[in-house]
Amino acid sequence: MAIVVEHEKRKREILENALDIFIEEGYEDATFQKIADRCGITRTTLYIYFKNKREIFLWSIKQLTETLEKNLVEVIKDDSLTSPQKLVSVLDMIVDECVANRRLFSVLLFYLLQLQKQNQNPSERVRRRIIRLRHLLSKIIIDGINNNEFRNIDVKSANDMCYAFIESLIFKLSILNEQNVDEAKASIYLAVDGLVKK
Repeated sequence: MAIVVEHEKRKREILENALDIFIEEGYEDATFQKIADRCGITRTTLYIYFKNKREIFLWSIKQLTETLEKNLVEVIKDDSLTSPQKLVSVLDMIVDECVANRRLFSVLLFYLLQLQKQNQNPSERVRRRIIRLRHLLSKIIIDGINNNEFRNIDVKSANDMCYAFIESLIFKLSILNEQNVDEAKASIYLAVDGLVKK
């Protein structure tokens, strides 16, 4: 009798195990074989799901950003919330996702440093991954200005400020290993309050 394999479940398990390998071994020392061994499968089976370790790593990041974007869009579409409430909700959600995925950001930092050593542009890689997020933040800010809820502010500057909070938080979580994000959230609330038209 044939064994039924739930491919999506197995793919998630591979990604979780691979992340552990990346964290324990570092991006450079993690190998396809080590990932297969940790998953209890052969390299051949692993090739059914991914071409190489880089693809596994990038897929983990893509999975995180797609899930986050989907949740952010739901908040943006919620007509019962004002634009300031939407912005706070979205930034809160991003903070919570960063905390939940702090291990991934630690590995991401080493991956980006590896790209830089290879004379590749890590900034471009990051920019491509976050462009949709930045667009969603801008939409909330523009709607807030148009609805007379936010002051007439420069959208790009307000977006840059929100994104700077996110970058700072990722640094604190992955490099400084801070556990408490209450200060980060308080700063976000203060910043959003500064955008509100009084």
